[in-house]
Amino acid sequence: MQRQTTLAKKESVQRAWYLVDATDIPLGRLASKLAVILMGKDKPTYTPNVDCGDNIVVINASKVKLTGNHPESKKNYYNVSQYNGGLRTRSAGVMKAEFPVEMVERAVWGMLPKGPLGRSIIKKLHVYEGAEHKQQAQNPQVLDLSK
Repeated sequence: MQRQTTLAKKESVQRAWYLVDATDIPLGRLASKLAVILMGKDKPTYTPNVDCGDNIVVINASKVKLTGNHPESKKNYYNVSQYNGGLRTRSAGVMKAEFPVEMVERAVWGMLPKGPLGRSIIKKLHVYEGAEHKQQAQNPQVLDLSK
């Protein structure tokens, strides 16, 4: 007798809210764990073509850890004008000091699928530089990723 595989439907997905403190967690490890939760790969009803992940609120993005020589050597590239010659670079140290929210969002986006599904998944990520956030009404559960 074969067992039936349960596939998630868009209407039947149950979404929870999680609160993650990014203090002293390496950026890559944080991003990979957040991507798994956002996609729903930690659930038994994971379906690759359905957005079945949970919502995540990340606080203290400015206190995320950059290991090794990354603050000086790792570069983030972006094209300001969308034309040749418009490429700008920022080191990871500058990103952490001036744009910590964008740094965490870019790291997570790099680990999500690209396309319409990935764009709907990334909207469930809410990153804040400090300890205050706007999602108190959702009563997010504290999720400890420092282990």
